[in-house]
Formats: sequence, C-alpha cells, structure tokens
Amino acid sequence: MLFRQLFEPVSSTYPYLLGCEETGEAILIDPVLPTWQRDLAEVATLGLKLVLTLDTHVHADHITAALRLKHEAGSRIAHPAVDGLPCIDLPIAEGTPLMVGSLRIDPLFTPGHTDGHHAYRIGNQVLTGDALLIDACGRTDFQSGDPTALYHSVSGKLFALPDETLVYPGHDYEGRWVSSIAQEKTRNPRLGGNRSLESFVALMNGLNLAYPKFIDYAVPGNRECGVCPAGVPDNLSQYCDQIGESRQG
Repeated sequence: MLFRQLFEPVSSTYPYLLGCEETGEAILIDPVLPTWQRDLAEVATLGLKLVLTLDTHVHADHITAALRLKHEAGSRIAHPAVDGLPCIDLPIAEGTPLMVGSLRIDPLFTPGHTDGHHAYRIGNQVLTGDALLIDACGRTDFQSGDPTALYHSVSGKLFALPDETLVYPGHDYEGRWVSSIAQEKTRNPRLGGNRSLESFVALMNGLNLAYPKFIDYAVPGNRECGVCPAGVPDNLSQYCDQIGESRQG
C-alpha cells in the first residue's frame, strides 16, 4: 500500500491518499477544496489513478473536494450511507469493506461528533476523522453532536482496537501527525485514563466553544458533496477556496 498523509494548513485538515501498488488505483479520504490540484498532482507523481473519494462525515469547517475531483479526475464519490446524501455514487456502511484494488478499508460507525460520522480502519492504521484527535476529540455541541454517543464510539469501538493501531486524525492544530490507540487510551485528556461517561459528558457540555464561523455555509455545501453555496458574504467569500481557522474543539 502507498500511504500519504497530506495537510491543508488553513483548516488544519489531514487528507489521506491511499494507493494500491498492484492496480494503481487510489482513494483520497477527506479531501479539501483548496488543495485539490496539489492532491491530484501527488496522485500523478505516484503513478496512480484516483478512482474514489471518501469523507468521514459532513464537515462544518471546510468544503470537501469530492465533487471537484469527480469532475476533474472522474473519481466516484463514496460517503457514509447514513447521511443520505443524494450526490454520492457509493454509499458505505460498517460491516461492508470498501475495496480499492487490493486495499481493504473497513468503515467503523463512530457517531457523536456528528450523527453520521465514520472512521476507517486499514490494517494496523485507523483514520479517526474528528471522533478521536491527538490528545483531544471533536466537538459535540452542533450538527447532531452527542457526547454520550461519542464516548461510546471512542471507548467502545476505537479503544477496542489493538493498542499498536496507529491513529491518524482528521485534524491537528499543534503540528502533530500520528498517535496510537495505546497512547490515546492512556493520556487523552478528554477520553483517556478510564474517564467515566458522566465526567466526559459534563466536560463536553461545559466547553462553551465559539460558534464555528463557516458552518452555515460548509454544511449545506458538503451535503452537495462539495459546492460553495450561494449567499456567502463578501467577508467569507474566500472560504470557498481558502478557509480560515476553525478549531474542532
């Protein structure tokens, strides 16, 4: 397997490029609109053909590049079926592996940050999206978020993976790239150290985070698989291509 962790610096998002060395087929997971050209260039540099894009959830802080890449590269759009998006080509769900050439991607339903969130396990690696971040987790105070659901997703499903499983998050704001299940179980300030459900819910409900500045445009745009919606005010128009900082908490 060819594996590249890419980075979109404005929204601090990690897109992931996975390629099958046998067939030359590639998939981009959580691609971001401002870097679609760079990401396609990386695909070409590796001698691959982009056949799929896949998002972990409907994002609130950036616009996915899924639709743009479909138009430019002919890739199909895969997305969690539970979100019911009419623009997708391939609905995915836990229990049904996604194959890209000889690569096997196992979807894991991990709601809580959003009600449709999925993580993706590939061998000894898991792409955790916004459910589990390095020393943190995604917010639960908007977009059908639910701290109880997130607690069970992480403690009951992600923390049940082998300790040596490498954790690749959807974002990081401190320059960190990779963690492990063992590390997050031990030291994650929000979910590690056998924190109780009641303590976690109280913590998340008391964060009092600022309302995400781009959410009102990102969510409808991403429900169309990557369209900058009409009506974006002038002071936010650059977010369609270059998105300002929006921490996930």
